[in-house]
Amino acid sequence: MGEPPEILDGMTAAVQARVSGRTTPGLQLIVQNQSGVVYEYDTGFAELASSRPMQPDTTMMAYSMSKTITAAAVLQLVDAGVIQLDDPINRYVPWQPYGDSILVRHLLSHTSGIPNPIPLRWVHPVAIDADFDDHAALVTVLVHHPRLRFHPGSRFAYSNIGYWLLGEIIAKVSDGSFTSYVDEHVLRPLGIVPAEVGFSIVDPSRHAAGYLEKYSLMNVFKRVLIDAEYIGAYSGRWLRIRDHFVNGRAFGGLVGTARGFGKFLQDQLQDHSRLFSDTGRALFYEQQRTTRGPIAMTLGWHIGSPRGEPFFYKEGGGGGFHCMMRLYPRRKIGMVVMANATAFDVSGLLDACASSR
Repeated sequence: MGEPPEILDGMTAAVQARVSGRTTPGLQLIVQNQSGVVYEYDTGFAELASSRPMQPDTTMMAYSMSKTITAAAVLQLVDAGVIQLDDPINRYVPWQPYGDSILVRHLLSHTSGIPNPIPLRWVHPVAIDADFDDHAALVTVLVHHPRLRFHPGSRFAYSNIGYWLLGEIIAKVSDGSFTSYVDEHVLRPLGIVPAEVGFSIVDPSRHAAGYLEKYSLMNVFKRVLIDAEYIGAYSGRWLRIRDHFVNGRAFGGLVGTARGFGKFLQDQLQDHSRLFSDTGRALFYEQQRTTRGPIAMTLGWHIGSPRGEPFFYKEGGGGGFHCMMRLYPRRKIGMVVMANATAFDVSGLLDACASSR
């Protein structure tokens, strides 16, 4: 795969030191450069009851990793002049309750002041997904959370609702649905097919079961956090979370594989992206500020810098899955880890992988 054997051996050792049947039922890991995959590791089980193995084409819930794809779609429309970053969002979604002081930029950078209630109950069964009304679900959430936490632009505070509203803006300006825009203009141009990343479970036989650790705080409070209909049976120390979809597709609706998200990272590692102009891509990585100063956030990525080496990342986690993707600009590599365990330490694993190279 283009890497010296000692580096690959070191990465495998780093993974194996952190991955076992006690840390996650299964896992996918991809390391990507400009040319393609330089390292891939799949281990464990997609489903414990049947001992179905985790494979490279096994899909998992990406949850909030979806937000960076949503941001790419917004910036694509900014690049085309359809949306302006400093437009007030009520120009596009006048029915929202937060007034006229929030800008598109604020939603992308989590500086809007929109609240962030726990979203674990914002899910619906797979069986009703085709008829699920994402817009109506958002309106209901806004009725219960109509007040800002702070003045827009003054602070950083994560908000799923903010990205849910970005999905509404994309749908409004594209005269279609949010999911169709992302599919046609972000995923397919990169050669990412629905079985790799999309908003549905294309093949249930290739979709992983998600699990919650039996000996965890979340398991203790699961009846408060998760609707009973999604709580399955135990397999040893793992509690299965039944298949579901996130109500807000723009903030957490993608389903996919590490390989699929790796293709997105591969495009971002190129000298020129297929998704937007060089100016548009520069916006994607431009550090944002509040009135108090710079924040560790771009227009779609979080910024990390352990041991002084900066990287961009997005994490996703929820009922049964945990994942993260990272880009290291100096080394021109990207990494994706996806695990079917709610509390698996995705950040620690990628730290170990980065240190081994």
